[in-house]
Amino acid sequence: MNDGLVLPPKVALVLGGGGLKGFAHIGVLRAFEERGIRPTVVAGTSIGSLIAAAYVGGMPIAEMERRALLLQKSDLFRIDHISMVTKRMLAPSLYLAKPLQKLVRDIVPEGTFHDLPRPLLVNSVDLESAAQVVWGLPGLQDVKVWEAVYASCALPGFFPPGVLGGRTCADGGISDNVPALAASHGMDAVIAVDVGSTNIARARRIRDKGFAAIYMRSAQIMMKKLQWLQLDTWRGPPLLLVRPAVWQFNMFSFAHVRRMIELGYEAAQDALDRAGASMMLGGVWPRRMVEVRVDRAACTGCTLCATLAPRMMTMDQEGKAEVLVSPVEWSRADGDFVHQCPTDAIHVESMEGAIRRETLEMPILEE
Repeated sequence: MNDGLVLPPKVALVLGGGGLKGFAHIGVLRAFEERGIRPTVVAGTSIGSLIAAAYVGGMPIAEMERRALLLQKSDLFRIDHISMVTKRMLAPSLYLAKPLQKLVRDIVPEGTFHDLPRPLLVNSVDLESAAQVVWGLPGLQDVKVWEAVYASCALPGFFPPGVLGGRTCADGGISDNVPALAASHGMDAVIAVDVGSTNIARARRIRDKGFAAIYMRSAQIMMKKLQWLQLDTWRGPPLLLVRPAVWQFNMFSFAHVRRMIELGYEAAQDALDRAGASMMLGGVWPRRMVEVRVDRAACTGCTLCATLAPRMMTMDQEGKAEVLVSPVEWSRADGDFVHQCPTDAIHVESMEGAIRRETLEMPILEE
């Protein structure tokens, strides 16, 4: 049973996208299972939707882990040579759809959303109308679950979009990588698992790694900003934010699967232990007291921090950044302006002990 935080009756669990870093979701589910946490609604984007569908369909956590550890690059990524030669710039994607479709069909339950034992929400984007489409919501349940999951996993340019319900849909991370708000209606609380969209590692020599790497880096930055905006203005029910420390891993690396699963487990246990009963007051949790300071010698007076966080930062008479409030209570969704400083002049220290490197500093992306 859950020995720490006591959750209310109606809880939505939201699993975010992040390529293979999403295997951390398996560890999160293992931690929840051990504590007897059974969400009312499960939602997901991209790989989060794949694991969410398997979970709702009744696949055991151990079986998810076994399949993840056996997965190889050739099982998923096969270049569509024919289309690239015959269609050139009109080729729909770099990789073939069939390997990903097979993977999805092997894992996702048969039937439509009506056939599932509990509600599942699969986040996607309609590329033609530029609208977010959350399959599983009322009026969007008469499609096959596997087709919705495939569309949610179909990263534009990498895999062909899915066509279902008369819509041409692709990866939901384009607009909402962790669809917490979409899943929050009628819920008493939301648990959102973010595997990288609100914290990304520093990339090295990105200009030398080709167009695909540059495109993916750009997409990650876009997702990061969109996610921070949602969390910064969160007005939904109490939200528990779980952030496994997997952002230093490459999105398409198969070399660290076991470690990513364990990091998901550790992050879920830590978040549940730290949240406490005060989470039910609302907002984003868990929180901690931090001290914020400015290295005046490093500060160039660019004013960006004061512009982005006017309630936290200002400029003094000498044109240097100055902290208005410190110490301050922060959740894991706070402090994005710290990373935006071009000279790394803003420093944050936890008053509860050292802040882990992956929390507020920017680790280096694994090659």
